[in-house]
Amino acid sequence: MSTPTEVAPDPVRKRSLYRGDPGMWSWVLHRITGVSIFFFLFVHVLDTAVIRIDPNKYSEIIETYKTPIIGLMEIGLVACVMFHALNGLRLILVDFWAKGPKYQRQMLWGILGLFVVLFGAMTVRLLQILIQHSL
Repeated sequence: MSTPTEVAPDPVRKRSLYRGDPGMWSWVLHRITGVSIFFFLFVHVLDTAVIRIDPNKYSEIIETYKTPIIGLMEIGLVACVMFHALNGLRLILVDFWAKGPKYQRQMLWGILGLFVVLFGAMTVRLLQILIQHSL
């Protein structure tokens, strides 16, 4: 005797856990900027250590840092340090202030606004210095 078999419903396809929430992107950017700053510090320690080995080689290395491309990279470094610092202050407030989790999204938009204003001003000044030294 045959019994009707039930057909299993099609599985519901789940999307990724990350839906593009601003807090998630803040977390990602905080990690990326932290790693970028770490690698800058690593390279900085290495090139500074060269002076003990060969002062002439150190001078050559420093001359390579005076190119416009490195100047643009310095602007990127300023962006990384500034975002990482501002977001770090926000994270401290979220962790140690009783109302921090409640206001974390507003604080995120606040630090992003502050970042845009401060970084805009710093970029103008750094580009002025870069152009002045390139001429």
